[in-house]
Amino acid sequence: MPAKEEVIYVYTGIDKNGKNRKGEETGKSEAAVKKILRGKGITKELKVKPKPYDWMAALNSKPVEPKDIALFARQMATMMTSGVALLDSFDLVAGGHENPNFVKLVKSIKAYVEAGGTMADGLREHPEHFDALFCNLVEAGEMAGILESLLTKLADYKEKSESMKKKIKGALSYPISIMVIAGIVSAILLIYVVPVFAEMFSSFGGELPGLTQMVMDMSDYMVANWMPILGVIIALKITFKQAKQRSVAFQNFLQRLSLKLPLFGELLTKSAIARWTRTLATMFAAGTPLVEAMNSVAGASGNIVYYEATMQIKADVSTGITLAESMRDSGVFPNMCVQMTQIGEESGDIDKMLNKVADYYEEEVDNLVDSLASMMEPMIMAFLGVVVGGLVLAMYLPIFTMGGQM
Repeated sequence: MPAKEEVIYVYTGIDKNGKNRKGEETGKSEAAVKKILRGKGITKELKVKPKPYDWMAALNSKPVEPKDIALFARQMATMMTSGVALLDSFDLVAGGHENPNFVKLVKSIKAYVEAGGTMADGLREHPEHFDALFCNLVEAGEMAGILESLLTKLADYKEKSESMKKKIKGALSYPISIMVIAGIVSAILLIYVVPVFAEMFSSFGGELPGLTQMVMDMSDYMVANWMPILGVIIALKITFKQAKQRSVAFQNFLQRLSLKLPLFGELLTKSAIARWTRTLATMFAAGTPLVEAMNSVAGASGNIVYYEATMQIKADVSTGITLAESMRDSGVFPNMCVQMTQIGEESGDIDKMLNKVADYYEEEVDNLVDSLASMMEPMIMAFLGVVVGGLVLAMYLPIFTMGGQM
């Protein structure tokens, strides 16, 4: 049964020395807070009420990010390895963080554990922050008495996973942001700058160059229809976002398509393999049975192609087929990955072999990100030159023509 969430209360009162006291205290109810305050010697004229909601603080507060979860695992592991009790570790971790949402999250988990629940079940109360892999490994650590060891493994896993996601996101967002900027600049030129040149050219008389005339026609269309065009762009963006959030079929289509993209498809494939092998290695190191581990591994890859392959591997392994053979049959894992897994199964060091595979593909992802950056720069410069430079050239062509005739 979930523990009641703690609430912040403000209080005023007089302590046993006759001094006026006021401040804040967290608790599950006013009665619980009064009991805490009486234990601190504040007994006379004691008044307690919930703290008013601070709208400004809410607007300025930051969401709990994946890097915060990685830090949580790292700090909890460090505290517990140093001999700090579990409940005290929660207080120390919460007290060292400036994000009020993170502090609230940690205190909520502490309240659950304090009420007699397990840490794993407390984490499961917040699925938006703690996935099945995190919760399952914490549960395994609690049952085996090696919670600090598994929290360290989770911290390593989360840090490497987030580092790779950040690199991939940077590689994908760079060209997209450049194209968006180029589109905005082109729209400004067509709506505000080209009409100025159009008025000037109308006084020249004569026929304009083909490129200039085409740009002038584009400018006339943009000036007359910029609001409907902007509305269509916004509507398409909202529709795409809603479809991506609500339609599983559309999400699966985008994930399948992403692996076939030129340049970026290879990057996304190798990153999915790296996450897949790293997750499975972490589960093996925690002593999780292979068939049970497959559910967490399937979701960790982040792509429907590898999710479906993992579910098929789970079905094959449950019938007695080896992991390496079922991976080979799936057709989505490279030979090197399959061979390393086979060696690990034969030697009994499968978690070490899978970690080596993950290290290899993470390094491949790093190299691909670097090479993509160097490849994209000249392509982006060429794109900007054609789009923006073409517009500028179209405006100056009539001037060059007049100068040549004179």
